[in-house]
Amino acid sequence: MGVSGSGKTTIGKLLAQSLNCEFSDADTFHPPANIEKMQRGIPLNDADRKPWLQELQTAIQHWLQENRNVVLACSALKASYRQTLLFDNRIQLVYLKGSFDLLQKRLQERQNHFMSEKLLKSQFDALEEPDNAICIDVSLPPETIVYFIKTYLF
Repeated sequence: MGVSGSGKTTIGKLLAQSLNCEFSDADTFHPPANIEKMQRGIPLNDADRKPWLQELQTAIQHWLQENRNVVLACSALKASYRQTLLFDNRIQLVYLKGSFDLLQKRLQERQNHFMSEKLLKSQFDALEEPDNAICIDVSLPPETIVYFIKTYLF
């Protein structure tokens, strides 16, 4: 979990590959209306996120029922969102934490993504940092981040 630009997809893919498991990006679960809203620079509200979170919860339930190991990249900014997603003790939460300035710079350099750097402030405003997560500094190299996550998990 983390705000946009924290490296959720990059780290998630590397972690999944190193664990020989599946990767999924929560962005692919957004309905078209949400993506359009974000492309226009309009932050999502709780009502926008509710069906998205329900879809994610359903996917996680299926993965668990099928005993599939999946790394899910998801912003999960608020505690209430995480309550919807962290309903089973087999689910581990990793918080990719970074400074506003670092993440803004990353977003300015990013190409072909619907999430605008203009929305970063709204994400930081909405962010409720978790107290039950593996917390990793995203200024570290991706391979180091994956190493630390695996160290904490195992």
